[in-house]
Amino acid sequence: MQSKAARVRGALFGTRAFYRRVVTVVLPIIVQNTLTNVVSLLDNVMVGQVGTLPMSAVAIVNQLLFVFYLCIFGSTAGAGIYGAQFYGHGDMEGVRHTFRFKLLFGGAITAASLTLFLLAGPRLVALYIAADTAPAEAQAILGYARGYLWVMLPGLVPFFITQAYSGTMRQCGHATLPMQASLTAMAVNFAGNGLLIFGLFGAPRLGVVGAAIATSLSRCVELAVVAVGSRRGAQKYPYMQGLYRTLALPPALAREMLAKSLPLLLNEGLWSLGQAMLLQCYSVRGIDVIAAMNICNTVSGVFNSVFLSLGDATAIVVGQSLGANELQNARRQAWWMLSLSALSCVGVGALLALCAPFIPHIYNTEPAIRALATRCIWVVAACMPVNAFANSAYFTLRSGGKTLITFLFDSFFNWTVSVPAAWLLAHGTPWPVPAVFLAVSALDLIKCVLGFVLIKKGVWVKNIVA
Repeated sequence: MQSKAARVRGALFGTRAFYRRVVTVVLPIIVQNTLTNVVSLLDNVMVGQVGTLPMSAVAIVNQLLFVFYLCIFGSTAGAGIYGAQFYGHGDMEGVRHTFRFKLLFGGAITAASLTLFLLAGPRLVALYIAADTAPAEAQAILGYARGYLWVMLPGLVPFFITQAYSGTMRQCGHATLPMQASLTAMAVNFAGNGLLIFGLFGAPRLGVVGAAIATSLSRCVELAVVAVGSRRGAQKYPYMQGLYRTLALPPALAREMLAKSLPLLLNEGLWSLGQAMLLQCYSVRGIDVIAAMNICNTVSGVFNSVFLSLGDATAIVVGQSLGANELQNARRQAWWMLSLSALSCVGVGALLALCAPFIPHIYNTEPAIRALATRCIWVVAACMPVNAFANSAYFTLRSGGKTLITFLFDSFFNWTVSVPAAWLLAHGTPWPVPAVFLAVSALDLIKCVLGFVLIKKGVWVKNIVA
């Protein structure tokens, strides 16, 4: 008979075979997500060399575009639940249907987003400029932001199509090609930034507009790599063959995927709007705060890639087990992934904390902004294991199709708890920004408790494609 300690170890820690499988799934995703965030960091650092005002303008625009990116992730996530389970079930045509759904739904969201940014982009940027900002500085930020935004918009089209391809491959356990596409895109972006931001080798010196051109171009290259590679790998990617024979979907399946996708789209849209609102709350403390939070968020994004990728892997591994009707196995794997996410981010968070005093010095900005960014990065490092557990719990609940629960767990919590707390603390207390940031971030402990209870109850354990 097993001792209690052995039973606890068995519940929290998986077998070697399980971890070997997780590594093959998650390592390419970590590399891809890290590369994506390194591209953002490169943009940030290179634009930061131009000055604080251009960096603040790019930060505001990227915060607005972040809402679009997460809406695309949300629009594809509902179909992705089915994609992982269809693949586990061995239904390749079902996987193709999920891709077609992503393409149609993501295209509609992209068209709506382009319309919104074209009509109201500068007015949205103006919301982030504090009232006490000098008029000359405010006009300069608006000018930089306008130029950057207009060139970034064409890149939204290849971005959403790439997500349809890459997401489908990852959900089937094939994450290497999307990783290679991201690596190629990063190289193109880095070279384009050097040429067009600073005017190296006789190229025009375009500043923030050059950064936008390089990013949009890199997204076109990324799409080309993943689309051509999927066509050539017929044996490895059988679900990618014949994708465009038709865009028609079985009506019943389309309704089911739409029912799962709408709560996720609403969740991602509201959550990203909540993040934009949090930045707006902090921005009332001055333009320096926007610059510091931009450095913090960009740098932290590179390190956060670990737990975000483990969340993706959780959805893939657990979702495929659910699709294969291995329900008890899915339960065990969920707990193994939760403990792996939280414990790995203790080490990653410690590494981020050690790097925090040095990384802001790569930016050409004022010492006070660097010091503020360092303190905010320490907050992120301290809260990383909490965020990792909550993120893995979210993806576990989502893998079984419980999209309404994940909506309440994620964006509803953000708007009813985190945003009001940030607004009250930023407007109603003399606390410094890092203290406000820490207090708001610590509220995610509530999500960890809720996630633990919901996963233990097993409300998510369901095969939705049988």
